[in-house]
Amino acid sequence: METPENLVETLALERLEVNLFRGVSPDDGPGRIFGGQVIAQSLLAAYETVEDRICHSLHCYFIRPGDPRVPIVFEVDRSRDGGSFTTRRVVAIQHGQQIFNLAASFMAHEEGFEHQAEMLKVASPEDLPTEAEAMKAVIDKMPEEQRKWMMRPRPIEMRPVDGASIFDRGTDRPAARDPESQVWFRARAPIGDDQHMQQVILAYASDMNLLSTAMRPHRVQWQTRGFQSASLDHAMWFHKPVDFNEWHLYQQDSPSASGGRGFIRGSVYAQDGTLVASVAQEGLIRMRKDK
Repeated sequence: METPENLVETLALERLEVNLFRGVSPDDGPGRIFGGQVIAQSLLAAYETVEDRICHSLHCYFIRPGDPRVPIVFEVDRSRDGGSFTTRRVVAIQHGQQIFNLAASFMAHEEGFEHQAEMLKVASPEDLPTEAEAMKAVIDKMPEEQRKWMMRPRPIEMRPVDGASIFDRGTDRPAARDPESQVWFRARAPIGDDQHMQQVILAYASDMNLLSTAMRPHRVQWQTRGFQSASLDHAMWFHKPVDFNEWHLYQQDSPSASGGRGFIRGSVYAQDGTLVASVAQEGLIRMRKDK
């Protein structure tokens, strides 16, 4: 079996100047850069300018599709270093144009009031089929290029609780489902103890499956003829320390789709029920009028 991609190595940045960094993309991508990669590398660039504080929130916009054939330059603006909070703004640039921007806030650990929403009671990841086992049912129905893409050793392992987000991949018109999903996921390659990198890789994975959740009631999926989709913006809040080499439940729901856009909320729980992060995203989901 091939060794899965190590995201610590893939996401690594080269420092060009004090506030300027360069990152590259894997050479086996689908033609455009995965949004989670740009989120993760932008957060990592911000962390290169921050000491002794941990990110508690980030907010970002996808502006242009990323080109995986050329490096990305990340420019960090040191917006503020305050007594309690540190703020950074990161602009990702390709071909002389912004493709993405991110604002992130950091603070030192602080004790305070505590409460959290409860995790749903679902099947444990150990009781669910692996991706390889689930994929056997549909892999022969996929086009050759899609088959190669789906069968690669991917860096994030995912086990959908209901199996829908895997089984529908081989179907042009999947069954209509409620706009909610629960997926267990974790990083395959070791991350280490550094909470900065743990957050960076969780941010990478947080862009997965969201638009799929908004698509579920409308009987479309990525290969549906004429269907167009793209992440538009993304926000994330980190509540607790994370060990993303262990299983986490990504609990998602889409309360609204309108105007060619779908809105999705996500909650990331450790297997013991601790809410470690929250996510929100709006994405483009529409049928092209010329199809």
